[in-house]
Amino acid sequence: MISMKTRAAVVSAALLALFLGALDALIVTAAMPTIASELGGLSLYSWVYSAYFLARAVSLPLFGKLADRYPSKALFNFAIGLFILSSILAGAAETMAFLIFARAVQGIGSGGIFALVYIVLSDIADPAARGRVISIGSSIWGIASVLGPSMGGFIVTYLSWRWIFWINIPLGLLSFAGITLFLVDVREKRRGAPLDLAGAAALSTMILTLLTAFLIGGRIYTWSSPQILSLFAVSALLIPAFYYIEKRAEDPILSVDFFRIRGFRTGNGAVFWSSFAIFSLFAYAPLYIQGVLSKTPMEVGMAMLSLSLGWSLGSLGLGQVLHRMGKKTAAGIGGLFLIIGSGWTLFFSPATGLINCFSAFFIVGVGMGFVTLSTLLVVQDSLDPADLGVATASHQFFRTLGGTVGVGICGGLVAARLNGALDYLYKTADSVNTSPELTAELSKNLEAFFQPEMQTRLAESLQVTFRHAVSEGVLSVFAAVVAASVVCLFCCVLLPSGSE
Repeated sequence: MISMKTRAAVVSAALLALFLGALDALIVTAAMPTIASELGGLSLYSWVYSAYFLARAVSLPLFGKLADRYPSKALFNFAIGLFILSSILAGAAETMAFLIFARAVQGIGSGGIFALVYIVLSDIADPAARGRVISIGSSIWGIASVLGPSMGGFIVTYLSWRWIFWINIPLGLLSFAGITLFLVDVREKRRGAPLDLAGAAALSTMILTLLTAFLIGGRIYTWSSPQILSLFAVSALLIPAFYYIEKRAEDPILSVDFFRIRGFRTGNGAVFWSSFAIFSLFAYAPLYIQGVLSKTPMEVGMAMLSLSLGWSLGSLGLGQVLHRMGKKTAAGIGGLFLIIGSGWTLFFSPATGLINCFSAFFIVGVGMGFVTLSTLLVVQDSLDPADLGVATASHQFFRTLGGTVGVGICGGLVAARLNGALDYLYKTADSVNTSPELTAELSKNLEAFFQPEMQTRLAESLQVTFRHAVSEGVLSVFAAVVAASVVCLFCCVLLPSGSE
């Protein structure tokens, strides 16, 4: 048995590591324009995010499997150590290419941290209190979402962009010390069977090609381009290859038989669709608020903050009552909240006020908090305790996958409308006295339309055209979010009643 003092120390160290990973994903945003101006390599700008994201997604299931075979303390410290080392390298970067390399390494460490935090919290918590302990992790995301952008802006303004990475060093060392001194393994690990390297390679490549296609599709290359179609083809071909490898592996990296288990299948399905919904809102609702409702960036930030706050408070509140409510009931309520909140967005118009936006997004956030916590516990309960690492990491991975697919698909919906407006600009450029330079600037960076200085350079008729395109594009995103929320609720209804 672990003493209360030791358990508190481990929880604190694990949550500090989670805070580092969550903060790092948000704090970089405020510094990127400064970084790009100093290091150059503007064409590689997006890969500072993408490299981190892809590496994290690939490493999640791998660390989950390793946590079922090897001591959690060693793996956790390896992930934290890698995160600290990569933070040092990122802060010392002199070129954009080296920064991207450091961010990729940082993503691997972050994936390990995200997987192991929830595995360790689940391991050390009493079964009856597991939901309450895990729900505390959601509060970390809320704190990071509030502190991240403002802290990034402060550091860039008064120190140097390099300190957004170097700040991880003292905090990471503190977390490393807590894990080293207090964490003990309480779950028996699998022994004997060789590590499924072939399965790991196939799974990693499949994830990498699929997510890369959704990250760059519709942005760098069109969806019908040979590059994107090739990525989808490779990912599709790897599915039967992965199945073949896993059916013959002595200890598969991710057993395909797990998908025959109702709780594993429906729990991960529910979090996939809920993530599709909420991350699509995170990505594209700001375009509507700023481009159609004409709100300031600060007002946009306040409205979007409600998603994070709702998610955190929903999960924290559910953690206190889950043992009385039951996991399936909680998931169903979360699915209903997602539908109610996202359905509200379908009634947005240019006259919609900020309070309406805040309220609708807050309800969606609460629904996400209910779905993520309850389905994580269902997925964990669906597998043998010896597979807790795989169960936990699979849930994290499907959450990541759902968000990526949602943002990619919804990005295509918005881009189609904006490209239509751009075509109109090409046709009417002469009649509205629009310079070729301005047209070329918008064609390379449509997001520039949302900058006030850009809008003042456009004729009023063109501003109306673009605002109408943004409105139609984002409203189609809202419709897709509602559809995803309905599918999420369907998955929640199919959760096994025994999970209660």
